[in-house]
Amino acid sequence: MPAPLTLVPTSHDLPQSADAVVIGAGIVGVFTAYYLATRGLKVALVEKGFVGAEQSSRNWGWCRQQNRDARELPMATKSLNLWERFAAETGEDTGFRRCGLLYLSDNEEEIAGWARWRDFARTVGVTTHMLDSVAAGERGKATGRSWKGGVFSPTDGTADPANAAPAVARAIIKLRSSVHQNCAARGIEMEGGRLSAVVTEHGTIRTKVAILSGGAWASSFCRQLGIRFPQASIRSSILSVGPGKGDLPDALHTARVSVTRRGDGGHTLAISGRGRVDPTAQNMRFAAQFLPMFMRRWRSLSPGGLEGIRSGHESLKTWRLDRPTPMEEMRILDPAVDRNTVKLTHERAMELLPDFRGRPVTAAWAGYIDSTPDGVPAIGETAVVPGLVLAAGFSGHGFGIGPGAGHLIADIITGAQPIVDPVPYRPERFERSSWGKVADF
Repeated sequence: MPAPLTLVPTSHDLPQSADAVVIGAGIVGVFTAYYLATRGLKVALVEKGFVGAEQSSRNWGWCRQQNRDARELPMATKSLNLWERFAAETGEDTGFRRCGLLYLSDNEEEIAGWARWRDFARTVGVTTHMLDSVAAGERGKATGRSWKGGVFSPTDGTADPANAAPAVARAIIKLRSSVHQNCAARGIEMEGGRLSAVVTEHGTIRTKVAILSGGAWASSFCRQLGIRFPQASIRSSILSVGPGKGDLPDALHTARVSVTRRGDGGHTLAISGRGRVDPTAQNMRFAAQFLPMFMRRWRSLSPGGLEGIRSGHESLKTWRLDRPTPMEEMRILDPAVDRNTVKLTHERAMELLPDFRGRPVTAAWAGYIDSTPDGVPAIGETAVVPGLVLAAGFSGHGFGIGPGAGHLIADIITGAQPIVDPVPYRPERFERSSWGKVADF
């Protein structure tokens, strides 16, 4: 079964013009459109499938500062406040709660790494608590076993992947901007050396600004415009189980398995970092730039199959603006689940938390996590197409930092003081070598 998702009714009538067009209605796209609309801009948000239907509804739902790379931490901190403010400003419920995130371990090297991050986090005002064996055992009593140590980040939390992006889309509509589903953006038009319109399958929207938040499709879209954007996808499989009576942690990470409480009282189960690399033409094209990342994470990755080719998001095809594109052939990336991973994840979860035994598996799904060579997103105006802002390559971190990313993009477009320093995210950094600069977490 696919990942749960709340559907949103949206408009079929495209505007002739807009102050900005956002391409892609994942969590980054919807928050970008929302923050632009709150500043009085008329925004059109176009989505080839459904709002939040790809990775934005297929992730764990963690909204964390803990273990963030130094380049992403400021955005993560701002995002936590924005998650809270969004609910207060709109009355829409994303399911966000500062429930705290718990990490447990028996690996002294891993615990020492968390302690080093704690020391760094203190320098930027982030609170996290190291746990000795006694405190870890108390926090992790649901496991029924002892632990050498752990860490608890009390101000971090979770939101509901099934409802978050749809909730933001409803807020956009209330602000008199528009959201268009089953409406793929095929390309752009240019006048005077800069972007002048976005061409969709249902018509053309005149605009001077477009934001490409296309997730795993972004690199293919960029290639049509002469923009080289290195991007690779990992196919990750997770599952959910139904509610039970046990007193389980809201969000728990261990090296063997991680669990997250869902809005319905059930839990999402996953193995952190585990995934399959489906060979595609795009993967081969950018293989050299991704070598440092794969060398660091090879233990968690396995060779995949033909899912990437079937999905079509990483081909090297070119397409015409007056013909259906690969995005219309594959409206929603819904790759095959790795059944072995799902089985192993479930077994490990029941071993870790005996209360899971007897709970029904309610769903299992896979999704493509799009990554950059250094594991940090690309956010900024492209040099090749002035007026086009790239917002992609969130490397599995996009859900939690989606509000901050959307706010930053709105700042860049409107000329406001950036909510965080935009320099670490600039896309032009990929013109230089990324060797040795892979994100730590």
